[in-house]
Amino acid sequence: MIWPRSCDVKRIYLLIRSKKGKSMQERLKSQLNDPVYDNLRSQQPDFTRKVIPVEGDISELGVGLNNEDRMKLAQEVNVIFHVAATTRFEEPLKKATFINVRGTREIMELAKCCKDLRSFVHVSTAFSNATKSRINHDLEEKIYESPVPPEVMIHLAETVEECRLNAITADLIRDWPNTYCFTKAIAEDVVRTMGKDLPVAIVRPPVVICTLNEPTPGWVDMSSVIGPSGIILTILLGVMHVLLMSDINIPLAPLDYVNNAVIAAASEANKRYNNNEKEIKVYNISCSGCKIETSCLSDLMNNPNTQQYVTPKAVWYCYAFSTGSDVIFWLLTWLLHYIPAYVADFVFNVTSMKRPEGIKSFVKMYEKINNMSLLYAWSYYSNWSAYLV
Repeated sequence: MIWPRSCDVKRIYLLIRSKKGKSMQERLKSQLNDPVYDNLRSQQPDFTRKVIPVEGDISELGVGLNNEDRMKLAQEVNVIFHVAATTRFEEPLKKATFINVRGTREIMELAKCCKDLRSFVHVSTAFSNATKSRINHDLEEKIYESPVPPEVMIHLAETVEECRLNAITADLIRDWPNTYCFTKAIAEDVVRTMGKDLPVAIVRPPVVICTLNEPTPGWVDMSSVIGPSGIILTILLGVMHVLLMSDINIPLAPLDYVNNAVIAAASEANKRYNNNEKEIKVYNISCSGCKIETSCLSDLMNNPNTQQYVTPKAVWYCYAFSTGSDVIFWLLTWLLHYIPAYVADFVFNVTSMKRPEGIKSFVKMYEKINNMSLLYAWSYYSNWSAYLV
């Protein structure tokens, strides 16, 4: 988002698909109208002309490109940032494979067709190899052995019925905490095998939180409000009141730091390639020793002086309890989340009162919040926090 102020980029092709009744042009226009671009817009009012949408889908063969667009990209693209992925931790293995593994293969095929490719950056995750067997070991800046050969995994996803694949998923992923980390590990092997003769780099971000400085402090994309940022936001909105966590170490990085690292990796990959250094470089982005104390978060939210910073859009009084006990967590979840949600749904269903914008069911909303809380529970992160380097 700071690129036009840093260098003279001729154009950026953005692979995008139609979604939820919106065309790719409508989705891009909506994105670029976000206030986060106001600073850039004030300096370069016509910057949107440089962003060109290309109809495609990362989950499709050939990433869904038509021949005309594919030829244009092959002729004009110099740098590829492969950021597209499904980040749903519990995505069905078939879909996760199509997007994270086969999608990476298809993008690598496109990269090989580019006439003047100067750099290819694959954005992975710091947890691609966060397995149970590696607890208390550092995550090194290298490509680990793939849990399953990429072509074998792709073949399974293409030929095995989804219900059968789901039935064997637990055995397939074994050491990995979820299908997301599992498929991202395989995707790195795709890059290793297909990128041997290309200027390639792999960047592994940790948990990405809101921006620190650029383009404006505290910004986060609302479609990506998960993890620590989403937890704090839901607390400040008076929606979430219970956390299943204890004091834990979580590797975090502000979004602008990650963006800058990805751009720097692209430049470095080009320099290394020109110097005949063909080995694929891996970059782990980490804030070693960064510790989130959830008890402090609870104390902060229960402090009367904190209430002056709560958003005026809060739907209830803002407070939060954190606990490491499953029993206490579920008891408080029903008392403070589900029971009020069922009551609210009943009231709105039997009256003509208008629900808050974006909320169709309070119960379903709390199911999503509860799932997010469980994903970031202390027991979950106990497998991940050991990989700080």
